[in-house]
Amino acid sequence: MTNAATPDSLLVAAAGPGWLVVDKPVGISVHNDPGQDLCSRVTTMLIGDSQLAEKAGFIPAAGVHAPHRLDRDTSGLVLLCCSAPVLHYYGEAFQARRIGKGYLAILHGRLKVSTGDQRSGRWVFPLAQSSGGRNNPSGNGKRVASRTAFQVMQHSAHYSLVACSPLTGRKHQIRRHAKLAGHPVVGDRRYGSPRSLRYLRETAGFERLGLHAYGLDLPLPQETERRMVFSPTLPQAFIRLLAGDSAQPAAAWETILRTLPACRPWLAEKAGSGGYFI
Repeated sequence: MTNAATPDSLLVAAAGPGWLVVDKPVGISVHNDPGQDLCSRVTTMLIGDSQLAEKAGFIPAAGVHAPHRLDRDTSGLVLLCCSAPVLHYYGEAFQARRIGKGYLAILHGRLKVSTGDQRSGRWVFPLAQSSGGRNNPSGNGKRVASRTAFQVMQHSAHYSLVACSPLTGRKHQIRRHAKLAGHPVVGDRRYGSPRSLRYLRETAGFERLGLHAYGLDLPLPQETERRMVFSPTLPQAFIRLLAGDSAQPAAAWETILRTLPACRPWLAEKAGSGGYFI
């Protein structure tokens, strides 16, 4: 896997009183790995950057905490909180689905859309709380309604570049839905096939999960306006894989990825009964 980042290489996408959004590299966990996880690294970074610490309202005794998480193998935006009231506020906001989340995924195969809009669609496979892996991604036990909105951005010879948003909050939801749709996320060691993983590693030099959190649509504490935050980086491994699988050069794929800020699948189900999503 990709080497973990050092604290001074972490990129801050946005910050405000009591919070900041950091672009997490692939290969490190958000928490539960003291000294090495994202919260630890950001704490170290804030201690050494008084200007950023002041902007984020950081107090060393309070620490840095995450109201949500990304898997170790997923890169992209993570919201972190520097005060107990703000952590409580965003914890409730995530629970109430008042935060929009956008992910960029590379899927195996040519994903097709059956509706009139040939680029946008939804996966609505019910999911259990836990998953059985590649052999049973729906999971055992009671399965509940689960929805993921997606938009196909472009195809290469063997892959689909897709922007997607989980409209419900199930564990590994995008990865499980993609697998159930017959188009697993590339590089997925839990839901993909060993054969495809070996091919990606040995032939394409691709050794990560093809999933990147590129967008957060945030309510702001004590404010009526929302804040749109987008990833300041483009996953270069994605660009290399897609360019190597198509006639389009890397520069063309980079241009496609730069249109992501305008791509917001989570807005498809905005509003309704005081929540951000139906």
